[in-house]
Amino acid sequence: MLNSLRAVARFIQNNIGWNRIGVMLSVAIITIAVVVLFHMLHDINIDEVYAAVKSTEPRHIAAAALFVAGGYFTLTFYDWFALRTIGRKEVPYRVAALAGFTSYSIGHNIGATVFTGGAVRYRIYSAYGLDAIEVAKICFVAGLTFWLGNVTVLGLGITIDPVAASAIDQLPSFPNRCIGVVLLVILTSYVTWVWSGPREIGRGGWNVKLPNGPTTLLQIVIGIVDLGFCALAMYMLLPGEPNIDFISLAVIFVSATLLGFASHAPGGLGVFDATMLVALWQFDKEQVLAGLLLFRVLYYLVPFAIALVILGTREIWLNMHGAHRKAELTAVTTVTAPIRSEIDAKEIESEKTDAG
Repeated sequence: MLNSLRAVARFIQNNIGWNRIGVMLSVAIITIAVVVLFHMLHDINIDEVYAAVKSTEPRHIAAAALFVAGGYFTLTFYDWFALRTIGRKEVPYRVAALAGFTSYSIGHNIGATVFTGGAVRYRIYSAYGLDAIEVAKICFVAGLTFWLGNVTVLGLGITIDPVAASAIDQLPSFPNRCIGVVLLVILTSYVTWVWSGPREIGRGGWNVKLPNGPTTLLQIVIGIVDLGFCALAMYMLLPGEPNIDFISLAVIFVSATLLGFASHAPGGLGVFDATMLVALWQFDKEQVLAGLLLFRVLYYLVPFAIALVILGTREIWLNMHGAHRKAELTAVTTVTAPIRSEIDAKEIESEKTDAG
């Protein structure tokens, strides 16, 4: 079985290319999402959506905003954890928080988070002596935290409530529960592997020392808390009736998030929304759409605007500070140049006298 999988992987790599597979997968996901959205929203009543937004209780919106803030606060520990994993413990938390918040806020909205988030991180961390390879390692460890959290939440959620995933994959409960168990087995195998001894992946300067067993558990907790806050924010923006339990919504939310991430669309736009609309079939479409619109404002647009303001202010401050330092150096040079010239002239005259 393993040999067959390796043979298939070699065939794809040599004849098709994994990049093409990724592009085709993204196009397929986006195409399906567009078709689903068209069929679900072609008869949508905009007035009812607007009414559903207005009818959302302010305290629920405020609670959702607090959960979103908690989620982004947790995201800052992705970078803090990654910095300590690669051995750059001298970089303070405030820098990790700045890089984590701004990179994810911008990456979520622009898309291709690995590249856009990496560029933002490099701009911040390079001022503290980190090179491109170290920033790439931070992106890798932060991504690992994200995936470990997702696998944990999905594995536990589908195992406990397999029906929640049925609305997305259209599979019966038993196969879904098997998928959940397989995910937990994979997760347990990985934790056991890193617990049994020091582990590294990569070669040369690109090697990354993986967190050990106890630290990996902390990594998983960070990922779970992040996803939990985000799912709670979405939960608060849905109507109270018909009732849906939080575990079911968490499974649906994480599945929709991963599909949106796989599409590489900015903010999973269209893909995330289509998945949520399909999975939450028991709600009125207008109410779900209203909740999704509010969630996008709170989770995507507001943090994006804050991140742009922070980065713009930082760039202005750095440029002004750099110009001020340059002016100081120029002033010092202007004042000391005549003195230095006089000293040099005296030294030359002294050398001539000695030579005579």
